[in-house]
Amino acid sequence: MLSPLVFARLLSQPASVFEEVAESAPSPVAVFLGASFWLGLAPPVFAFIGASLFGWNVGVGEPIFLPTQVLLSISLAYFAALLSGFVSASLVSQWMASTYGAQRSLGVHFALMTVVGAPLAFGSIVHLYPHVIVNLLVLVPMLIWSLYLLYWGLPIALKTNRERGMLMASSLVAFLLVAAVSLLGLSVVLWTYGIGPRIWV
Repeated sequence: MLSPLVFARLLSQPASVFEEVAESAPSPVAVFLGASFWLGLAPPVFAFIGASLFGWNVGVGEPIFLPTQVLLSISLAYFAALLSGFVSASLVSQWMASTYGAQRSLGVHFALMTVVGAPLAFGSIVHLYPHVIVNLLVLVPMLIWSLYLLYWGLPIALKTNRERGMLMASSLVAFLLVAAVSLLGLSVVLWTYGIGPRIWV
């Protein structure tokens, strides 16, 4: 089971965390309900609280305040997008495993994605003050840390060699980039057709 102590060790002993993931063979349900769900819940909760108290600040003009019902809808959509991304990345990782000679246990892939995403979840506390510049200054280093953990930890957790692990990690990053751009495009299309919050500046 992934615990807060395990995540704390990501700073000092990242290799041992991934070795533990590789040897534990956890249940996907246990990983999801024990850690992934709660880490995915943190960013939308912080964003809801921050936007309610301070409004969204895009760097110019006054902060944008939205009704509570609209903020709740956006936060729920944010949560759904994060969980969908987590599950899809885990399934794609499992699907790729046979190509790169890695183990295919879904629980291990769930655990790997949870550990890799932990820095971003922890960094999302900055959503309590939703200013675009402040958020970028915190979340970009967290993203770099997550990418480092993915490239470093994937070969260990999935028991494949370093070269294949690097290729598999790069393929996962490519998938996540395509998914993020597709989600952004879908959001723009929906907003264009009036499905989204009305914002008056």
